Parts: sequence; C-alpha cells; structure tokens
Amino acid sequence: MDLHESASIRDFRAEAREWLRAHVPAEPLPSLETGEGFAAHRKWEAELAAARWSVVSWPEEYGGRGVDIFHWLAFEEEYWAAGAPGRVSQNGINLLAPTLFDHATEEQRARVLPSMATGEVVWAQAWSEPEAGSDLASLKSRAVRTDGGWLLSGQKTWSSRAAFADRAFGIFRTDPEAPKPHQGLTYLMFDLRAPGVTVRPIGRLDGKPAFAELFLDRVFVPDADVIGEPGQGWRIAMSTTGNERGLMLRSPGRFLAAADRLVRLWHEQGDPGDTALRDRVADAVIGARAYELFTAAGAARFAGGATIGAESSLNKVFWSEFDIALHETALDLLGPDGELADGEWAEGHVFSLAGPIYAGTNEIQRDIIAERLLGLPKGRR
Repeated sequence: MDLHESASIRDFRAEAREWLRAHVPAEPLPSLETGEGFAAHRKWEAELAAARWSVVSWPEEYGGRGVDIFHWLAFEEEYWAAGAPGRVSQNGINLLAPTLFDHATEEQRARVLPSMATGEVVWAQAWSEPEAGSDLASLKSRAVRTDGGWLLSGQKTWSSRAAFADRAFGIFRTDPEAPKPHQGLTYLMFDLRAPGVTVRPIGRLDGKPAFAELFLDRVFVPDADVIGEPGQGWRIAMSTTGNERGLMLRSPGRFLAAADRLVRLWHEQGDPGDTALRDRVADAVIGARAYELFTAAGAARFAGGATIGAESSLNKVFWSEFDIALHETALDLLGPDGELADGEWAEGHVFSLAGPIYAGTNEIQRDIIAERLLGLPKGRR
C-alpha cells in the first residue's frame, strides 16, 4: 500500500483547503436536527454544490468532479479539519447514490442525482420496522401492484432525517408467498409528502427529532421509482448496507479532526496529573490514525477492483464504538458542564450513542464477522 500522495491529490487538497477557508461559516450552524438548522444546512449543501464540492467523486454530468476514492478521502480530511458543517444530505449522497450508480436506469440517475447534490431534495432512509430491527428480511411493509405503479402500506421506524426530509428510500414486500424472507422484496423511492404518508418525529435524548416513524396508507409510487427489477430488492439493498457500514458513512477525516480537537481541549483544560485521562486522549489519536490506515488499505483494494463485502462490518463496529469513546473522553475533560452545554461535544455524544444500533446493530455485525470472515459456525438464533 503506497501512502505517498500524488501531485494531483496534493493540488486537489490545496484547492479544497483554500475554498473551505473562504466559505466555511464563521459560527457553527444550528443543529441539523431542528427545522431552522435543517434549512441552514440545506443552504450549505447548495453552496458546496455551486462550487462542485458537494459530491466530488461523482461524474461531472451529475455535479461532481469525477475524482477517485483517494481524492475523496483527501477532500474529507480537509472538510472536517476546516470545521465545516455536518452533511444533511448524507443519506442520499452516501447510501442511495451508490445504489443508483450500480442498479438504476440512466433516466433515474439523471432525474434524482442533480437535486440530491444541491440539497434541493434531501433523502431519508426508510429501512427499520417495528419488530424487525436489524433483521431486515423480516420486514412486513408491503407494496401491491396497481395501474402504473405500486401502493405502499405499513410502518417504518427510526427513519433518519425523515422529520424534515423530502423523499425516502427503502425495500418493501411485493411477494408475500416467496419461499424465503429475503425473497420477494422490491427497492422503491417515495415522496414523504405524498397522500397517505404520515411522518411522526421521534425525539433523541435531547428532544431533537433526529428520527421519525413513517405510517404508509396506500401510498402510490410510479414504476419509474422502482430501483432494479421487482423482487430483487434484497440484492440491491445489500449494496446499500455495504456502503453504510463501510467507509462512506464515516470517513476517517471526521475522526482525525475530532481527535485533533480533543488534543487541543486536553492542552487547554487537561490536568497533567490525570494520567488515566491523558492516556484516553492518546488512545483517541491512535484510534483515529489506525482507522485512517485501515481505510486506506480498503480503498486500495476497492480501487483494484474489489467490492465492499463483509469487511464493512469491521468498519462499522470500530467506528461506532470509537465514536462513543472519543466523545466520552471529551465530556470527562469538560466535566459536568460538558453534558449540559449545547455544544458540538454534547451534540456529538448524543449522536454517537446511536452508532452501535443503526446501520445494523453491532451484535449483527459481530455475527457477520464470525461467520463470513472467520468461518465460525452459525450461532443459535
């Protein structure tokens, strides 16, 4: 694995750094889990897109710069090091878009991707269902054939961004008689403001509606919004989850930047005599660096033609648990006031607590690691 940057990446990194230095808001935007913050972050997405920084790895025809994964990683490092806002469009950009590139028609890509890149249309993920949890194949929401499309009925829950988003994507059971649970599923996109859709926000620990429940009552979806062939939803969904658990959702740049902030916090407020806390700060730096190197190795394999497979479960378990440890170290440094303040560490800590649950619980990921990577026998279920 060659860790030396090419001249192309150095120039790209310098251009991104200069633009970010000139455009990142001087004051943090309001939390994107509020109506005001969501609108402010949507405007930021439009500003990024106007300079073609919102989706750098996409082809130019859809608003990107057509760069490879190594340029994207360099951009991510510069983005988070600059203290730029969180990405309100991440569900669409990091999860739905790769799925569209792999499985959608050209008409769908031309219709959906440009408005996603600008933040004009923000997407919510509609996977989980009551009593299904991480067992995605047991979902019960249905799509029934009708003239020109499908009628969706059922309930989705823990739908990220749905409280304020415009559209959603998920899989639905279209053949209840299929012999196995993961068969007879279809991948669909739908409008969260269509007749028959009820969105009920779910508050986090801090009360902000980071998630929502979706109640669907015969919601019409045209055939044009089916991704891939009907009945092939499971195969397509697995490519989405691979991106979600892998590096796309949590690039190393955000952890490197957070570890740097933690070190600054230690120098400002740390007690030199508290060696236990000092060691936790050091562990955070080591962890961020290790994740960067692990990601670089994965990117090299990916660039060589490999696909995202069960290794993405390793990523998911690591970044979700590392995120919590990093934020808990910061809050211990800040003391009791840290949890009460409405600052980035407190907000980040609340968000990190959900990490071991969403994108497939860590218990499920450990099963995948044991069975598919280590070759261990299946456990009792």
